[in-house]
Amino acid sequence: MKNLIYTAIMIVSILSSCTQKTEECCKTSNPEQVILSQVAAQNDPIITVAPNLEIGQLGDYYDAKAIGTLAYEWGYAMVRMEQAMRDYINVPEPKPKTSYRAPLNKIGWAKRLPTAQDKDMPTANNDTYYMSAVVDLTEPYILKTPDTDGRYYVVNVFDMYHTLTEYIGKRNTGTEAQTIALIPPGWKGNLPKSVDKVVHIKTSKTWLWGRIHVLEGEDISKVHDLQDQFTLNTLSEYNGEKALAKRSSLPAMPQYAVSDSLRFYKYLAFAMSQNEILEEDKSLVGQLERIGIKDGKFDASSLNASRLKGLKEAAVEGPIAILASMYSSSFVNNGWNVAVKLDNYGYDFSFRSLISGPYLGGQGEKEAMYPIRFTDSENKPVLGVNSYKIHFKEEPPVNSFWSLTLYDANNKLFYDNELNRYKFSRESKGLKINEDGSFDILIQNTKPENTDNWLPAPKGNFYLILRMYEPHQEVIDIKYQFPQMVKLK
Repeated sequence: MKNLIYTAIMIVSILSSCTQKTEECCKTSNPEQVILSQVAAQNDPIITVAPNLEIGQLGDYYDAKAIGTLAYEWGYAMVRMEQAMRDYINVPEPKPKTSYRAPLNKIGWAKRLPTAQDKDMPTANNDTYYMSAVVDLTEPYILKTPDTDGRYYVVNVFDMYHTLTEYIGKRNTGTEAQTIALIPPGWKGNLPKSVDKVVHIKTSKTWLWGRIHVLEGEDISKVHDLQDQFTLNTLSEYNGEKALAKRSSLPAMPQYAVSDSLRFYKYLAFAMSQNEILEEDKSLVGQLERIGIKDGKFDASSLNASRLKGLKEAAVEGPIAILASMYSSSFVNNGWNVAVKLDNYGYDFSFRSLISGPYLGGQGEKEAMYPIRFTDSENKPVLGVNSYKIHFKEEPPVNSFWSLTLYDANNKLFYDNELNRYKFSRESKGLKINEDGSFDILIQNTKPENTDNWLPAPKGNFYLILRMYEPHQEVIDIKYQFPQMVKLK
């Protein structure tokens, strides 16, 4: 009781003092600044500052802004997956040979490597054919893979939070023929003895995202034959029975105009209605009720003007926080940005969201690493009007293969050039390696007299990705020193 009386006396005393200060502050400051200065002056404002209408309105604004930013960081990956999966089951007619799209619950393969004329996928690689299958797990599905006789391939199993659940392929499970069961949440039952591997998935939809290596100049009919041997069926179909209830499409995703400043929260509510909320996320999701998201719906009418203002600002600032995670969640090694958290994002929701955006389907460091480069040795943005040299003392240390690929920064696509050269790899005919294993890559816009080892660049900004499939442990541990990129003129 004495403590309560003491606290009350303190509040009255401080409010009296604050009133005098407020009268003075109001002559030069706005009400928000007055409140903030009063709060900042207290040792424990929760005890000593009495709430009032102005504090209530300002607090609603800050609370909604903070939760709105968190919602963006946490939920963008799920929204992106819902949007992308609908794109990937929308098969164009005629279907381009570079397209990996397929109907729901079917496997789609690209049958040709992309060129500068192909716009289907920004930052695509020029090393592998891509595979995609969006699977609605109304029951377990059985994925069968062929014996690739040592050829590199991988099928990544993603849940709808863009979390990598499993790798099927050369590094993790080998290249012999395999039978894999994909199990939805809560399913109980018996699997055939022929199943080699069981993969439990936390959401009732999954995305299978695959790659198979293509060697420069090889007979691609052999690769096409291998692709055709990947099969996907429901457990019922695999057992020779009629499949259980099976959707042929996904519910349409609502569309909102860019001018709708609350559109992200509407998309997020929809995505949440389509997917299981993970047990470890339930306390976070409970906080979203304060910004009107509950039971898969967003109710803007339940929010006052202060909360709406905070949410609208968070919808603009949230993406900036996500983009900044490129630097806070990666390492810089000799000018290369290197990320090593794709196998386990933990609670780094911003980085998960970033990867699910422009790097959707990116693999973890044990499978592959993708060091990216935007600057030269002087930390200045690279421009094709300049000339640059990258000296490799030896080939990058990998157990499978590597490639160095250049992209036009304006559209994230290959740069169109007379050699149709977008990358260098060990198999590249234009790459000359010295007797000691070293080699230099020349990067510029103007064509040199000797085009060996020349990687053509646009006149403006570009960036590089050094793909390393099955990197050695020294690379994963960031002990390997990546080659420097030096401006020549």
